[in-house]
Amino acid sequence: EMLSLPNDGRYPALELIPEQRRQKTLEALGLQLETLACSRPVLMILEDAHWADPTSLEAFGRTVDLVRTLRVLLIVTFRPEFEAPWVGQPHVTALTINRLAERDISAMIDRVIGNNPLPADIRKDIIERTDGIPLFVEEMTKAVLEAGGELEAMQTLAAVPSPARVVPASLHASLMARLDRLGPAKEVAQIGAALGREFSHELLAAVARKPEAELASSLDRLIWADLLFRRGVPPHATYLFKHALVQDAAYGTLLRQPRRALHARIGDTLEGQFAEIAEGQPDLLARHCTEAGLIDKAAALWGKAGLRSQARSALVEAAEQLTRALEQIETLPSTPALRREQIKFQMALANALMHTKGFAAPETKESLDNARRLIERAEALGDSLEDPLALYSVLYGYWVANYVRFDGDGACSLAAQFLAGAEKSGATVPVMMGHRIMGASLLYTGDFAKARVHQDQVIALYDPADHGALATRFGVDIEVAVLPHRSLALWVLGYPEAALSDAGRAVKNAREMSEEASLMYALTISSLALIHSGKYATASAQADELIALAGEKSALLWKAYGMLNRGSVLALTGEAANAVQMITSGITLFRSTGARVWVPWYLSSLAAAYAALGQFKDTWHCIGEAVSAMEMTKEKWCEADLHRIAGEIVLMSPERDAAKAEAYFERSLAIARAQQAKSFELRAAMSMARLWHHQGKRDEARE
Repeated sequence: EMLSLPNDGRYPALELIPEQRRQKTLEALGLQLETLACSRPVLMILEDAHWADPTSLEAFGRTVDLVRTLRVLLIVTFRPEFEAPWVGQPHVTALTINRLAERDISAMIDRVIGNNPLPADIRKDIIERTDGIPLFVEEMTKAVLEAGGELEAMQTLAAVPSPARVVPASLHASLMARLDRLGPAKEVAQIGAALGREFSHELLAAVARKPEAELASSLDRLIWADLLFRRGVPPHATYLFKHALVQDAAYGTLLRQPRRALHARIGDTLEGQFAEIAEGQPDLLARHCTEAGLIDKAAALWGKAGLRSQARSALVEAAEQLTRALEQIETLPSTPALRREQIKFQMALANALMHTKGFAAPETKESLDNARRLIERAEALGDSLEDPLALYSVLYGYWVANYVRFDGDGACSLAAQFLAGAEKSGATVPVMMGHRIMGASLLYTGDFAKARVHQDQVIALYDPADHGALATRFGVDIEVAVLPHRSLALWVLGYPEAALSDAGRAVKNAREMSEEASLMYALTISSLALIHSGKYATASAQADELIALAGEKSALLWKAYGMLNRGSVLALTGEAANAVQMITSGITLFRSTGARVWVPWYLSSLAAAYAALGQFKDTWHCIGEAVSAMEMTKEKWCEADLHRIAGEIVLMSPERDAAKAEAYFERSLAIARAQQAKSFELRAAMSMARLWHHQGKRDEARE
C-alpha cells in the first residue's frame, strides 16, 4: 500500500492519513538500506540528481544522513548548476569530473566502433565536435557507424556544429540522424518519449495499438541501437531512455497536432485502462492533458495534485502544482464554479509558500493579495462562497506576515480587528483564531498576563476532532501553534513547570499528527521555554531536528530558526566561537526571508557570545542594534532580559563600571515589574544581588 500497489484484500488497509503514509514509506525505504548494509557492504548510485523531484530529493537526503554510520558507498551524479544540499557534510566528498582528454575520447571511439573501420578525418571531426563529453562521443560515433557510407557519415558530421557553438545542438543533430534511420521503430520511440523517461510495456502497448509482434520488433531495434534499456520480460517489462536528451530528441520529432493527439490518447488510456494510476498520480494525468491542450481538465487535475501534495507535506511540489493550476485557470472563461476553485487553490498556494518561502516573503504576500482579490471579486459577482473561512484565512495570512516581520502595533491592530469580526460572526473557528493571534501579538509586545488569557481561550475552544483538519488551512495546527507561545508566557510569568509541560505537549501533539509544518512550528517556538528553563540538551536536539527537517522541506525560515536556537544554546553552554558563527549565519538566512521577529533576543545571545570572546566592540554593536530593533518594532518581550545581559557584559568588560551595570539592572527590574515578568525580575534581582554582594552591600543583596 505504501508503494501504491493494488491490494487484493489479503492484507488489511493501513489507517493512515497521507502524511503518515508518506513518512512510513520514507522510513521503510531507509530501513531496507539499513538492513541490507548490516549483512554486507552496499554500493548505491543515484544518477542525474538534477532531474529528481523534491520528494525524491528529500528521501535521498535522509539516505545521506543515514549512511553516515553504515557500510555504504553512495555515489550521486548531477550537473554543475544543481545545488546539492548535502555537500559540505563531514562524510560527503564532492568531486568535479573533467571532460575527457583527446586520448580518452579516441579510446572511447575504439570501444564503440569495435572492428569497424573509421577514417582518420572522421575520427578527428568526432573528437573536435564532442568537446570531451562521453555521451556526445558515444552518440555521434554511433550516428556515423549507422550512416550508409563515408559520404553519408561526412554529411552527418557536417550537420553537427563545432563546440564553439552550442554543444547540445550537436548531440541533437546526431540523435535526429539516428532516429530517422529507425523506420517504424521511430514512432514507438516517439510514443515512449511522450510517456516519459521511463514507461511500462503495458501502457506503451495500450497507447501504441500495434500488433504485438510489430511492437516487439520496434522495441528490439531501439534496444539494439542503445537508445532504450529494458528491464524485465514483456508484458511486464519497463523501458528507460538511455538519457533524458535521447528522450527529448525523440519527442522533438513530433509535430504539434500529432503530439497533442498522442497526449490526448495517453490521457484517455490512463483513465480508461489504468484507473489506479490516473487516480493515484493526478499530476501525471495533468501533464498529458496540458500537452493535449485540454486546459480545463488539466487545471482541475493540477489543483487536485497540489492539494494532495500539501496534505502529505510535500510543500515544494504543492506550490509548483497549484501554481500551474492557477495559471491555466486564468486562461479559461470565468464561471462561478471556476472562481471557487481559484480561491481554494490560491489559499492552498499561500499556505504552502508560508513554509517554503517564509511568512513574510514577497511571494507569500502576493499570493495572499491574489486570494483576497479573488474573494472580493466573487462576492461582487454574487457568488456563494464554498468556504466561509476563506476571508479569515487571508486575514490570518496578513497578520502572520506582519508578525514575522514584526510590527507590534500593526500586529495588535490586525488581531483586534480579526477578533472583533470573528466575535460578531459567532463562529467558533474564527473566534478561536482571533484569540490565537491576539495572544501572540500581546505576548511579543510584552503584555504576558493578557496574552495568557487569550491563549487559555483557544485551548478551551479547541477540539481535535473538529479542528484538527484546519492545519493545512492556517499553515499549522491551531493548538500546536498556541501551546508553545503559552509556554513562553507561563515561563515569564513565573510558572516554569507549566511552561515545560506546554512545550512538551506541543511537540508531542505535532508528532502524533505527522503534519510536518506543525512539527517545525512546535520545534521552533517551544525551544524558547526550554532554553530559558535551562533544558539545553533538549533544546539543542530540537534545533538539530528542525534544521534537518527544514532542509528536507526547503523551508528556509524554519532552517534559520533552527540555526538561531542552536546558536543560542551554544552561547549559553560555553561554546562562544561556534555560537557566533551559527547565530550570524542564522540571522543572515533569517533576514533573507523578510523575517525579524525574535531578532532582538538572538542579538542578545550573540552579544553574550562576543563578550565571552573578549570582542566588546562587536558586543556593544549587537546590544545597540537590539535596542534599536525593539524601539522600531515594539517587540518588548525580552527587553528586561536584554538590559540585564547588558549589565552583566559591563562587569565582564575591562572597564567594570559598577554604577553603569547597576543602572542596567535597575532598568531591567523596572521593566520586568511593569510587565509582571516574574522570571525576568528574578534574574535581574539575582544579578543585582551578586553585584551588591561583591561591593560588600550584603544587607541590600539579601533584600
